Amino acid sequence: TAPAGRGPAAAMAAPLKRCLVRRRDGRQQHGVAASCLRELRDKASGILAIDKAREPITLVLAEDGTIVDDEDYFLCLPANTKFVALAKNEKWSSKSLDSGTAWLSESVDEVDSAAEKWKQLARQLKDDLSNIILMSEEDLQVLIDVPRSDLAEELAQSQTKIQVLQDTLQQVLDRREEERQSRQLLELYLEALKNEDSILSKVAESETVPRKEMDVVDTGTSSPGTSAKTALSDQILAALKEKAAPELCLDSQDLELVLKEDTQALASALRWDKQKAEALQQACDQELSKRLQQVQTLHSLRSTSKGKKTLPWGDWLSSKRKK
Repeated sequence: TAPAGRGPAAAMAAPLKRCLVRRRDGRQQHGVAASCLRELRDKASGILAIDKAREPITLVLAEDGTIVDDEDYFLCLPANTKFVALAKNEKWSSKSLDSGTAWLSESVDEVDSAAEKWKQLARQLKDDLSNIILMSEEDLQVLIDVPRSDLAEELAQSQTKIQVLQDTLQQVLDRREEERQSRQLLELYLEALKNEDSILSKVAESETVPRKEMDVVDTGTSSPGTSAKTALSDQILAALKEKAAPELCLDSQDLELVLKEDTQALASALRWDKQKAEALQQACDQELSKRLQQVQTLHSLRSTSKGKKTLPWGDWLSSKRKK
């Protein structure tokens, strides 16, 4: 039955919403225009050829499996929201989906995959511009490379504001690169001091009477326990091992994973000593704290502004550019 207050006349008057639907294990998505949730269910059943015996179907968000059975909630969803149609007795599984990107089979070309990624990132900015701070360098570069007209259409903003946004993204990226270079210079300087101290100590030792061989002291860094295993992905481990100042190139979720990781397991996975792994976790902790503090500052600015949800685009971006 139709929801209260939403008869056939109201449904006909309601604007059509563009949606994307597919089966739970299907790889092909279909575009559907519907004015209400019931119409979307009916059309999805027909387009996806779901047997009548397996109805009624359940519609869930492809991103996280949220069941959509409320008409008002459906109307609040943005255009081109992705749905998975579940037939009777079917359940949504996170294993068959990857944050809404499981529409893409291995045969889909990289161009389509890249287009899908920037749209997801753009939606994050549409929800909350402070997500810029939490993005990885790779994500920032993806949004910078998107054609201005495409990004303007996706965010429903003028191209002038999108230019300001992309300039801001570039500044955030440049600032992280400057921090990385500064850290590299500091590490080189400290390494030079260490080498100098080593040379001086060797000269001093050569001038003294040779001492008896020192007892070997177990520092606990020689061979990490084989039982220590890390849950971090190969991609994160590669960034930690190969990147200078890796905490700057990881997004905030990855930083949290590194912090939660057992230090001994992390050292074992990276083939580092425990002290170096602890220093890495400390650097990740500092970077994450800095980003979260910046986000909290922006949220406090919003609470004093007149806007309902976020600061006006122009004001927010202007404040970011001044920093």
